[in-house]
Amino acid sequence: MTGYGEARANGSGLSVNIEVRTVNNRHLKLVVRGSDPYPMLEADIEKVVRRTVKRGTVMLSIRVDRPHQLADYQINTSALMAYIQQVRSVAPGATIDGMLPGLLALPGVAPEAASRLKPSEQEWPLVEECLTASFAKLQEVRQQEGQAMADELLALQRCIREQLDRILVHLPKVMDVYRTRLLDRIRTAIASAGVTLEPEHLIRELALFADRTDVSEEVTRLDAHLVQFEDVIRKESDGPGRRLEFIVQEMGRETNTLGSKAGDVSISRHVVEIKATLEKIRELVQNIE
Repeated sequence: MTGYGEARANGSGLSVNIEVRTVNNRHLKLVVRGSDPYPMLEADIEKVVRRTVKRGTVMLSIRVDRPHQLADYQINTSALMAYIQQVRSVAPGATIDGMLPGLLALPGVAPEAASRLKPSEQEWPLVEECLTASFAKLQEVRQQEGQAMADELLALQRCIREQLDRILVHLPKVMDVYRTRLLDRIRTAIASAGVTLEPEHLIRELALFADRTDVSEEVTRLDAHLVQFEDVIRKESDGPGRRLEFIVQEMGRETNTLGSKAGDVSISRHVVEIKATLEKIRELVQNIE
């Protein structure tokens, strides 16, 4: 699910600013950018992220402004003396005062502060607190989107139920249509061939057709899945996405079987509508945490 959250925190001379953005993904993927050393601490940050987010691509920007310390500004004296000796070897009369501005600009003499390998004892608690606050704001946005998505899923579920109800209304007519069509073919065959048909043969044929096209189990299971689908959306709040995916998969399986067994054009049309609606549901469910 998509969302955005931002938080700031200050303390112990530190200033922390965190932005978090999420986009849809079936799995959890974390991308961390910002001040050192946090891009290298994804494993530690992911533990905090997983308290709130289970699925999706999470993009974190962590900026920490720290008070400057003496250790951040050091001259590489070995490199500086090596440059001085080389200059004096080619210009014995040169003075250090005249050479100093140019020497300090040479590579390696005044390097940038070394990258931090881990945050200080005062820094990490402040960053963790800021992370928690930014994800709380993220959740507010995601909950609004989740409610809209739940409403849409329930509307699609009602569409499937409407199609299933129409199938239930039409099912008793299927046998009558087949019986009429079969009798018409038999009468034509008898008239042209001059043969007779025993009643038990007709009964056996109708029984075989009824057995082949019996979809009562599929209809019952699909109805049960629809009830379960609605219950999960309305009642479960702890990561229902995986369970919804499984239910949708089972609904698709029952719908396919129903379509292959029904043997009726009208029912097949309703099955096509159910499959199209299930595809819409499947795309939405993949984005639910």
